[in-house]
Amino acid sequence: MLRAPPPHWLSQDPGMKTVLIHGMVMSPAFWSCFAPSIVREGQAVAYPLPGHSPWTLDGSPHGLDTADIVHAYAEAIERDFNGEPVTLIGHSTGGFISLLLARHRPDLVSSVILMGAFACGRFEGQERLASRILRLPLLGRHLFIRLFARWIATRETFRWGSLDCVFDKSADWETEETIAAMEQVREHLLKSEANEIASFVSWMSRTSVIDGLPFVDVPVLNIIGARDAIVPPLHQIHLSGRLPRVQTVILDKVGHLPMAEARDKVDRLISTFLLFGPLTQPRKQALTNRAISHPLVNAMPAGIK
Repeated sequence: MLRAPPPHWLSQDPGMKTVLIHGMVMSPAFWSCFAPSIVREGQAVAYPLPGHSPWTLDGSPHGLDTADIVHAYAEAIERDFNGEPVTLIGHSTGGFISLLLARHRPDLVSSVILMGAFACGRFEGQERLASRILRLPLLGRHLFIRLFARWIATRETFRWGSLDCVFDKSADWETEETIAAMEQVREHLLKSEANEIASFVSWMSRTSVIDGLPFVDVPVLNIIGARDAIVPPLHQIHLSGRLPRVQTVILDKVGHLPMAEARDKVDRLISTFLLFGPLTQPRKQALTNRAISHPLVNAMPAGIK
């Protein structure tokens, strides 16, 4: 049985309860800099992904399954929030985990905020590079471990790899604060076992929550970067189309890191969502339709709209 992830507290003040889950090959330290401002006014905790330091798999990296992962996160929420419902904020793979939790443990989830999220590890037939490498016979896992070690080996190699997530490389999102936060992320990854992260990537690539999305009966805010080069924006729009209580916002000239690339705008969106709650049904539907009236939508195949 997978043990519960350790907490990385961002704030323990009375108020709204928030759980933040980072993306693949990141760490909870990411949220120390990039968490929405409003969550610091209440109880906010960041959890790692399985296999990402400081959450180890206890020497059993090959037995990950969905039930164990959902149970482990649920146990952490019950431990840290006395089982009271929380808002989940998930970026990328953290969004995937958030959707799984909202589907399987709705008693613990009051709302979900997604950024650059996906609902299927293979994106309607597409597959992430890490997953493709791991599927190679014999040498796949060894190659993955070597590439992972090379990427996090120095501050500069990690920075250049992370810049692939950003649309406008010249934007001024890098400050002394954000650079220090990303270095802390890299230091945490250096303490992780690449073999355990590989096992988590393998689990993700064979897992989907797409068929369960219509049963996610909590308010969802889905923030999409129109220039996301990591998770196809069309997949993210498809995800919204299957959720019954979703508000969708597409941000132009933004890539896979909306919380960094459009920090003020994302802060306002999330604050409004958390303070005022979901819109009434007629207004919500109108807003959702307007929000996804975008060239990306017009490019979608008929079966996805």
